[in-house]
Amino acid sequence: MAVKLRLARHGSKKRPYYRLVVANDCARRDGRFLEHVGSYDPAHNPPAVALKRDRIEYWLGQGATATYTVDNLLAKFMNAPDTAVRPVKKVRTLPSRTAAPAAVAAAAPAPTPAPPAAPAEVPAPAASESPDA
Repeated sequence: MAVKLRLARHGSKKRPYYRLVVANDCARRDGRFLEHVGSYDPAHNPPAVALKRDRIEYWLGQGATATYTVDNLLAKFMNAPDTAVRPVKKVRTLPSRTAAPAAVAAAAPAPTPAPPAAPAEVPAPAASESPDA
């Protein structure tokens, strides 16, 4: 079983990034692999590269061969620091339901109180009148 270090293409159409994998040479390009040992994103300037250097050295020591492209990447980036920047996921916070009305009330101007209205006089029923009459 011949083992190779090669690139497996991922990403969407026209936006590729590559994983550096250790795979059997009979396996498909994006198919089964033994180990993921790095990543390469040519879309960034400079290209974003992250390598697991100890694992790459282990596999090369075990007799794995690198493809032409991977050999060029390793020659260029093996002794250089990683340039891949992992983006930090933004945590989206939603306002709580109990805090939202208080925040809205605090932000809205307070309405001016209306002047007190005069009480309306309601005539009281007369005691002499009976409903049976």
